[in-house]
Amino acid sequence: MTPTYEQMGDWLEEIAQEFPEAFYQELDGGIQLERKALSDPEFPPGEMYIMGEYVHDMLGRYILLYYGSFAALLQGEDEEAWKDEIFATVAHEFTHHMEETAGLHALDDKDLEFLRQALEEYE
Repeated sequence: MTPTYEQMGDWLEEIAQEFPEAFYQELDGGIQLERKALSDPEFPPGEMYIMGEYVHDMLGRYILLYYGSFAALLQGEDEEAWKDEIFATVAHEFTHHMEETAGLHALDDKDLEFLRQALEEYE
């Protein structure tokens, strides 16, 4: 099943409420859902998708999730798989947010290592 953008938005709202209020400190833009898919430009098109991002820019700090990336990755999966992936992505991006506000970067380092290893598989 592939839920609609609106259905994923509803699930995201429910899941976001599961996280403690403290996680939202200094996250002035909250959690947003974009319609598009975001392919990782370092990989062949359609091979690696960015599910979400933690952003700190001139608009503030916020988390973006990409509906199209979820749809590409989870095509044919059931509701539980979608909700599990939404939860995991939000938790991952909250970790980036909390580490950044604390001046840490362990998850950034882990993400870079994952991508380095994945790129080696394509070479």
